[in-house]
Amino acid sequence: MKEGLARSLSKTMGGQGRFYKKSLITIFIVSGIPGLLMGVLVYWMAGGRVESELLQLHYRQIEQRSQNIDDQLGNLELLLSHWAFDNKFDYSLNGFDFVRNFERTQDITRTLVAMQGSNAMVKHAELYVGGTSSVLFNPEYMKIDNRTAATAARYEPLIHGQNTTYWTQWSFDANRPDNKDLTLVHQVPGGSLKPFGVLVFRFDSQKVANMLNTLTPYDGGETFLIQNAGELFVSANGNTSMSPFVSALRDKIDSLKGNKGSFFMDWKGSTYTVSYGSLARIAEDWTYVSASPISSITSPVVFISKLIITVSLAVLLLAAILAWLASRRIYLPVKRLVAMLGGSTTHHEHADEFTLLESKWMNLHNESLELNTKLTEQLPHLKDSFLHQLLQGYLNAYSEDDLRHRMERFKWDVKQKQFVVLYVQLIGMTSMEGNFRLGEEGLVTFAAVNMIDELAAQYFEQRHTLNFHDLTAGILLILPEDQCYMEATQAFSDDLKQSINRILKMRMTMAISRSVSLISDVPIAFERAKQAVSYRYFENVNQIIDMEHDNYAGDEDMELQYPFTQERELIQALRTGKEGEASELLVSFLEVLTCKGAKEIEVQQGMLHLLGNVQHAIMVSGINPNRLFKGANLYEQLSQIRESTRILAWFQDKVLSPFMREMSGRSDAQVKRIIEQAMIYLQNNYRQDISLDNCAEHTGTNPFFLSRSFKQVTGKNFIDYLTELRMDKAKELLRDSEMRINDVADQVGYQHTYFNRIFKKLEGMTPTRYRELSRTS
Repeated sequence: MKEGLARSLSKTMGGQGRFYKKSLITIFIVSGIPGLLMGVLVYWMAGGRVESELLQLHYRQIEQRSQNIDDQLGNLELLLSHWAFDNKFDYSLNGFDFVRNFERTQDITRTLVAMQGSNAMVKHAELYVGGTSSVLFNPEYMKIDNRTAATAARYEPLIHGQNTTYWTQWSFDANRPDNKDLTLVHQVPGGSLKPFGVLVFRFDSQKVANMLNTLTPYDGGETFLIQNAGELFVSANGNTSMSPFVSALRDKIDSLKGNKGSFFMDWKGSTYTVSYGSLARIAEDWTYVSASPISSITSPVVFISKLIITVSLAVLLLAAILAWLASRRIYLPVKRLVAMLGGSTTHHEHADEFTLLESKWMNLHNESLELNTKLTEQLPHLKDSFLHQLLQGYLNAYSEDDLRHRMERFKWDVKQKQFVVLYVQLIGMTSMEGNFRLGEEGLVTFAAVNMIDELAAQYFEQRHTLNFHDLTAGILLILPEDQCYMEATQAFSDDLKQSINRILKMRMTMAISRSVSLISDVPIAFERAKQAVSYRYFENVNQIIDMEHDNYAGDEDMELQYPFTQERELIQALRTGKEGEASELLVSFLEVLTCKGAKEIEVQQGMLHLLGNVQHAIMVSGINPNRLFKGANLYEQLSQIRESTRILAWFQDKVLSPFMREMSGRSDAQVKRIIEQAMIYLQNNYRQDISLDNCAEHTGTNPFFLSRSFKQVTGKNFIDYLTELRMDKAKELLRDSEMRINDVADQVGYQHTYFNRIFKKLEGMTPTRYRELSRTS
């Protein structure tokens, strides 16, 4: 590409090229003629036309910005109304025990924090519940007592406002009654005729002032909002409604008798252009007023236009001389670049020298940026991938020199180094004090790896942490070959143990491998460290296994305590269909297997042996295990569980329960068919007067058997299922049709008065109210 570019420029080397000629003409035109023409035009227009245009632009800007303020205030009203109708602030708050039901108290606090953060203007989002046991959330819970009675006195009048939602300026501090905040109030519960509390948005005065300042883009003006039939007054400059300038503006606007307009006003030797208009707020309209000094708008244009015409005449002569000198100076670097390229090629008619050089530079620059970005983004992933392959033994075919070369390319210093592998396993996922649930293993491991990496950085210069996403992690330490690492690894393991215990509420087992001097020996060290962890004691305690000094395999002559008796009794209970007894025997079996001193590998092997015998019993009973367990590899799943409570839950859920369901399902198939017929009968005839007796007659059973079987199969009583079916149909008709309430009741098999009563009992509102809320939402 470089040679092609050089050939394309060769024809310009004989003299001054196209770029030089174009630059000379361009510089002269740009420097001289536009300045002269601009000065004349601006001077001619500034006398009146520009001033008029600028004023019109100013008025349009004020109108647009007032609309933005109107939208912002409307969004705040809509936001507060939305939360006021939320079920968190319903009738149940009246007389609610917030101390005993602390979970709901915390939920309300989090909701208020979210409301407070939903808009930057909101300084405080508060909930006040009145009555005999008054409470205040601001957003933390505070009970109103004798010491805080003054607080209740400030909030109680807000409940009795004339409107459900309204704006006001209110003092919340009894000691400073003149310090008032712009406040948006919504009575709760929403839509109630007898509210017992209020949701309050208190706004930051400075941010409200900043919002109003957008209506006055120039210094020295005045902007304020005033409630047309109230006392609310907000000024961007902090002035009161009785200040002389504000009073004069209000008198002038009142004399014009219009909702919107603009005019000029002289005040203390200055002329102001004033714009005003109306903002439609809840229950009462507001008026905004923006007064800006007209001199700030027009005087700079007149001064600059005169200056331009004067300077342009002087510059025009100088521009012709400088254009010639500047064009020669500009062309010198281009000429040197062309000379550096050399060669000859086909001439480009529509491209000068600088355009082609710029194109070449941009291509190289973009390629460089792209390569650097990709390298920066991919390097951590490449290092992770390389270490995963190394530890898993996938790089055994590489020589030691190849491995060292690859690690050096990944920015690791491996010359005269020793390597130590740490293997960390987290336990206690389901302990009583744990913060996590089953299924969150990936999240727990991610948090632990971040802690490991942060702590390791304090002790080791070169280290890399690997996330295995199954409550285990690996750490490769690269240390100077003459360094004694035991003290540092011990201190690191102690800090990590304390952090995991305190933050994650879990326990940790760590295996510290022997140091190796060859990278090719790292996979062996990792595998031995991983194997050492399986010899940990099965108790839920912290364990550090130092492979340099500890006999982690334990006493090989120790007799294995396998509960053969519990195993035989468990299998017998399964064969006879005694699920409760089988669950108790499983607990007993695991207690014997995990007695004090038992190791993880022994417990896992014992449970795998039990799983094999249970599967044998399943096959003997005539059931195909592959069909029963849907082809799942139970042995692999069981071997990944390292805690007794999880082993017990897994065995019960994945092995015992499916087998017992299969056994009971063989005898219950006829019952299920009868219940299915009953459910179809109810769905087709729910509009009629249906009873348990006529449904039993339809299915050919007696009422007692049908009632008991219906509860057993569906989990619901007969009458509850019928009522729920009718309520679902009624709600559908209320939402999607214009039928009267009487007709809706007839359609679902109820009399009108009974339908209203049972609907309100189940849904917490009347059918009419449900129809209104469903359509407004």
